[in-house]
Amino acid sequence: MSIKAPVQLVRQRGLTMIELIIFIVIVTVAVVGVLQVIALSTARSADPIRQKQALAIAEGLMNEIRSAGMALCDVNDPNYGAIPAVACTIPDNVGPEAGNNARPFDNVNDYVTAYGTPRAYAADAANNAFPPGYAATVTITQPNPFNGVTAGATALISIAVTYGGSSTVLASYRIR
Repeated sequence: MSIKAPVQLVRQRGLTMIELIIFIVIVTVAVVGVLQVIALSTARSADPIRQKQALAIAEGLMNEIRSAGMALCDVNDPNYGAIPAVACTIPDNVGPEAGNNARPFDNVNDYVTAYGTPRAYAADAANNAFPPGYAATVTITQPNPFNGVTAGATALISIAVTYGGSSTVLASYRIR
């Protein structure tokens, strides 16, 4: 009688070559997909530095305009600040007065030539040109009066700064 030794099964450890190749293919497809999404979102997003520069230009112009007076009479008029226009001896018309063509202007109305018509600016108040590729336009309109505010005492100031194919718009109300 012969006794045979029991056969011991040896357990395999590690990965087979096929499992390793399948893992590499799956990881590669996932990485390529993620990189394509990142590339697409980067290509379609606005350049934040250019957008911040445009916003800085718009804010600078808005601060300049909002710091100007807003009266129906010219600054040199003895009735400056009077609400009824008939009290003005020198009315402040839309557009800069003769002899007052230097910025910053003394009145909000001086920044446009007509209500609702955009006026282009290429430099700041100190006559420093905007960076190349940037253009700013200022539009002032007289919207419907707010509750309790007389007609003509409200101005909507809109500043649009364009750069490349994009634009940044900043708007603010001014009430006399």
